[in-house]
Amino acid sequence: MKATKRPIHAVSTWVRRQPPKIKAFLAVISAMTALVFLRMIVNDHDNLFVASEAVHAIGISVLIYKLTKEKTCAGLSLKSQELTALFLAVRLYCSFVMEYDIHTLLDSATLLTTLWVIYMIRFNLKSSYMEEKDNFTIYFVQVIPCAVLSLVIHPTTQHLFFNRICWAFCVYLEAVSVLPQLRVMQNTKIVEPFTAHYVFALGVARFLSCAHWVLQVLDTRGRLLTALGYGLWPSMVLLSEIVQTFILADFCYYYVKSLVGGQLVLRLPSGVV
Repeated sequence: MKATKRPIHAVSTWVRRQPPKIKAFLAVISAMTALVFLRMIVNDHDNLFVASEAVHAIGISVLIYKLTKEKTCAGLSLKSQELTALFLAVRLYCSFVMEYDIHTLLDSATLLTTLWVIYMIRFNLKSSYMEEKDNFTIYFVQVIPCAVLSLVIHPTTQHLFFNRICWAFCVYLEAVSVLPQLRVMQNTKIVEPFTAHYVFALGVARFLSCAHWVLQVLDTRGRLLTALGYGLWPSMVLLSEIVQTFILADFCYYYVKSLVGGQLVLRLPSGVV
């Protein structure tokens, strides 16, 4: 067993010792390699979006287990759940008035689950909520900037102006909604397994969603971006997907490293968030 761990440990140690620029370069190379691999093995790239939603559902299931069986919400960010509920509610409104499809039903189920999680944290499991650790300023750092950005850069489609603003707002807010959860984990330094599994599932889901958009753009030779409108909006949609992925990339690295090392509890070093 030790022999199989040594090469992985050696690689992880080497990566950890590299300067930030080298780490960023390695992350980009790894992401590009994963995209090439997915492009080779997945014929219909729309399936990547379905896979993204499936992984997200698995993450939520882990969260539900933690709340119902473990009877604790320690390590969870109420603010992240509230931001998730907010962008899902706005996205549902956009789905109903702009394009009602199967994703509308999936978002409805996710919103109901998220509202249930918020209820459990606020009322049933309030005593285990780490309010002092959940100290990310969401309104001035996330909600208001996303609202302002949506007024400046939004879709140029034929929909009502208000609906286009809402569409942009939920895209931008989703990209940064996980930041309070990462701050909680950074403050506690030690992340118990179920919270770690949940956040890792979010990271994998975000990567699959990002891969879906990138590969669709490559497959259509950029025509997908022009279908979303003109100006900066198409690029901002793609950038938002990439931002979500890289926000969680560092955590996912330490999660995999901990899992390979056989550690049930994840310990984060300073500077992950």
